[in-house]
Amino acid sequence: MKEPTRETFTPTAIAACAGFWMCWTIGPIYIKLLAGPLDVWTQNMARYGVACVFWLPFLVLYGRRTITRSILLKALIPTGFNLVMQCCWAGAFYYEQPAFMVLLSRTSVLWVGLFSLVFFADERRLFKSPFFWTGAVMALTGLAGVIINNPRFELTTTWTGIALAMGASLAWAAYAVSVKIVFKHVDSRVSFSVITIYTVIGLSVLAALFGRPSGLLELSLNQVGYVVISGITAIALAHVFFYAAIHRIGATIPSMINLLTPFTVLLLSGVVFDELLTGLQWVFGITLIVGIALSIRAQKTVKLSE
Repeated sequence: MKEPTRETFTPTAIAACAGFWMCWTIGPIYIKLLAGPLDVWTQNMARYGVACVFWLPFLVLYGRRTITRSILLKALIPTGFNLVMQCCWAGAFYYEQPAFMVLLSRTSVLWVGLFSLVFFADERRLFKSPFFWTGAVMALTGLAGVIINNPRFELTTTWTGIALAMGASLAWAAYAVSVKIVFKHVDSRVSFSVITIYTVIGLSVLAALFGRPSGLLELSLNQVGYVVISGITAIALAHVFFYAAIHRIGATIPSMINLLTPFTVLLLSGVVFDELLTGLQWVFGITLIVGIALSIRAQKTVKLSE
């Protein structure tokens, strides 16, 4: 299928990319902080519940005039992928350190590229660009280098955590591309509000079946703050920023930009959890960033050649 004409890197697109990048940098830190007092099912329900409450006023005041039966039905598709992604994503933090988990999950860029190649005709031109392939190789080389040179690689990784990270990676890619297909002409705030409501319902059922929701009553004020802040930033705002970005520049490039988050999570996690970057990790981290820059250059080159 052919996607609608998109913008290049306008100020709006740049702001959207910066927004989801910053929000998803702090999100993993809060998930790990909550991994002690809450089980994964209850944490998912609570954080998504906050995101739902955050966007509910918008949905009531504006969305009710634009939501159709078709939107309600189509939202079930990305919601399914979102449920799988969220369960795998948050669950992996119970087995791994934040930065390492985020690094593993960045393999989603490969799946997004594959899905985009299949579904979006105009993104196939990107795969003919030497800048794109050079950038992709550099980015993935940098990613692998940061992982391999993690001093706690053997100590912090379990096969369960790796499997969850890979599951989150695949589900995220399917979610990103399905949103672009299903909601290409729908306001991102409306679409995410509907998906959030559906997701909260699904996560609440899972929490009731497998979790301990009563644990929420035992949280300290600081821990309640973690739930609220992470729900608003890493879910409510980050997803809408991401929707806005993929509407303007496609799914592949925002996912490449999202490769920056492991690097910034490493920096933040070093302060909170004493995760440290080795000299080689810095080198490979810079390689990763340069690779992303080349991929962005590829997108601009393809647009100019149209």
